[in-house]
Amino acid sequence: MGHLHILVQDLAASRRLWVEGLGSEPVMLGPMELLKFPGVFVALREGDPTGGTEGSTVNHLGFAVRDLASAEARWKAAGGEVYETRPNPNQVFLRFPGDLKVELTEEPSLAAPIAHHHVHFYTPAVEATRAWYVKTFGAIPGRRGKFEAADIPGANLSFSEAKGEVAGTRGRALDHIGFEIRGLKDFCRRLEQQGVRFDVPYQFVERLGVWVAFFTDPWGTYIELTEGLGRL
Repeated sequence: MGHLHILVQDLAASRRLWVEGLGSEPVMLGPMELLKFPGVFVALREGDPTGGTEGSTVNHLGFAVRDLASAEARWKAAGGEVYETRPNPNQVFLRFPGDLKVELTEEPSLAAPIAHHHVHFYTPAVEATRAWYVKTFGAIPGRRGKFEAADIPGANLSFSEAKGEVAGTRGRALDHIGFEIRGLKDFCRRLEQQGVRFDVPYQFVERLGVWVAFFTDPWGTYIELTEGLGRL
């Protein structure tokens, strides 16, 4: 998919949970460390988030695990917290510092112990939001269980109706989501022709060796586009 950019107060403590608790592989992008999972990278940045994922346009993140019991035990051994409410016996929600919410779902046939699974949006306009992601990113529309959804490489995008107002992601525990794009320059040009206004225009970040651009979707989710993460 690309990456998930997390804002944390204690970088070392959060890193331990992602590496020891969930089993990510640290890799370097120039001077920047990324935490690699099948399907996605996680980037941690030190800061003071204004809120957690609940109450924002991205309610939670989702990962699939081959063995839920052992994954939960590993998480707790690393000092991680879990939410008491379990949607069903094959799922558990993890609470990261800053109230970042992450769902684990058991998939026994999974090739790896853990892999990226989904990004769950809460929106006042489910059909319009899904249609926008389908049009903008070429996602394949469908359903994930009871949820309206769309698939892209490395992730399922799931959409639920928000019961009240939701805030944008920028500055919260999940600051932004990132999509890796092949041919990013032309992609950004097409988005501009469709009326997208970029918060950060297409540019090369020399210290990282990647091309980037940032914009905000119509409902407040902050999005980074990258080209170059695929080499890691």
